[in-house]
Amino acid sequence: MAEASTIQLPSRESAIALSGEHEENLKTLSRQTGANIVLRGQELHISGTEKQIELAQKLVRSLSDLWLKGNSIAVADILTARQALDTHRENDLQDLQRSVLARTRQGEEIRAKTFKQRQYVQAIYKNDLTFCTGPAGTGKTFLAVVIAAQALLANQYERLILTRPAVEAGEKLGFLPGDLQQKVNPFLRPLYDALHEFIDPEKMPSLMERGVIEVAPLAYMRGRTLNKAFVIVDEAQNTTPAQMKMVLTRLGFRSRMVVTGDMTQTDLPGHQESGLAVALNILRHVEGIGFCEFSQKDVVRHPLVQRIVEAYEQYEK
Repeated sequence: MAEASTIQLPSRESAIALSGEHEENLKTLSRQTGANIVLRGQELHISGTEKQIELAQKLVRSLSDLWLKGNSIAVADILTARQALDTHRENDLQDLQRSVLARTRQGEEIRAKTFKQRQYVQAIYKNDLTFCTGPAGTGKTFLAVVIAAQALLANQYERLILTRPAVEAGEKLGFLPGDLQQKVNPFLRPLYDALHEFIDPEKMPSLMERGVIEVAPLAYMRGRTLNKAFVIVDEAQNTTPAQMKMVLTRLGFRSRMVVTGDMTQTDLPGHQESGLAVALNILRHVEGIGFCEFSQKDVVRHPLVQRIVEAYEQYEK
């Protein structure tokens, strides 16, 4: 026999936060618990078996640090909360939810949404060089840019350097119109987008003119020593072994480097070995280097992205 329970939410903002866009969070909560969950105004109605209702109540309450403040809740938050309940890591979950990395220019809180993301953030803080691999949508680049932008704004580094190899699905820079900056902009757009969350776009040209922020293809790193800089090497799966060795040996004094990539999305010719794969193999046991590997469970984009990544992983196995 079906039973029912109601949770009274304190405000309209908390109800919106818990519900999510197009009630995606309520659908996820239902899928995770088996309970039928409906929001009417500020009342959350839960029905199902006694066990389903109990699990749904625990899951909703485990997210209360977020919805009480009206903070947006992602599907990844719900999946992490479920994982925490299953593994008795409720205290770790609270720490995760309360640790704010930064606030965007609009005041939105940015924080790690999964335990692996928190491990990645801690690795960046701890090590001068950190490698992070994993599928699209896991926040590899975004979190690195968040930390780098905050460090730059706090004057911990003199400049922020964002670089990636100009290899995209067989295209070559020479075929693109315009000067160097116009040629590389399409390749570096994701990095700009992340930076604009924290730095006024109108201030960017001045910062770039002064060399405080540099966004350039990897080839332009050759022959330089990068002191007092925070360097992010993005899409590193598309580096050759020689390029990877070159950029890693650019690291100077009082500098920090984060290298990110997705080994399943290499655009190098079939015969060419990825510099990222080679580096991971060679440097795995070198002291002072951090390593983090994300899986589809860490995808924090639209829930469909997680299912797409999972389907591809199954197919490739």
